[in-house]
Amino acid sequence: MPEEDINVSDEEVDIAIQKLIKDTEAGGYHLNPDEEFTRDLVFGLLYNEKRYGHWACPCRLSNGDKEEDLDIICPCDYRDPDLAEFGACYCALYVSDDIVSGKEKARPIPDRRPERESRSQFHASEEAVLPTSLSLPVWRCRVCGYLCAREEPPAKCPICKVGKERFERFM
Repeated sequence: MPEEDINVSDEEVDIAIQKLIKDTEAGGYHLNPDEEFTRDLVFGLLYNEKRYGHWACPCRLSNGDKEEDLDIICPCDYRDPDLAEFGACYCALYVSDDIVSGKEKARPIPDRRPERESRSQFHASEEAVLPTSLSLPVWRCRVCGYLCAREEPPAKCPICKVGKERFERFM
């Protein structure tokens, strides 16, 4: 679809924000209280969904390949470490309690996403050290760290609500 044919309505943004608020608050997270800033980010997520078929972070360069983008599909794999260290995720859609309360302001943070080659090597080296003596594989949500032992990962993470494709075999 040509980019000029991609339209995201204000109503779509409103609906997505309401769903995000509900989901994030239920999971113990907060959206950035700057409403205009948050609307712009959600617009970018919806635009990327129409363009690529998934919610690629609007602050990162996506090539449109869902498998290549799994780590930057919102909520991205780096959200929780960014929140813990800096009080906000890379794009600042998700923020800490201190930012929501006004005690701190969101500030620019470094992008912790490794280069493409490093991401491939990281996942290849992870698979090489998996123990094989367990009766069931253990699956880990790459976003929130949820672990479960079962034949296949759950269709949706019960904690952060991301899809099955965001799980990796942990053990």
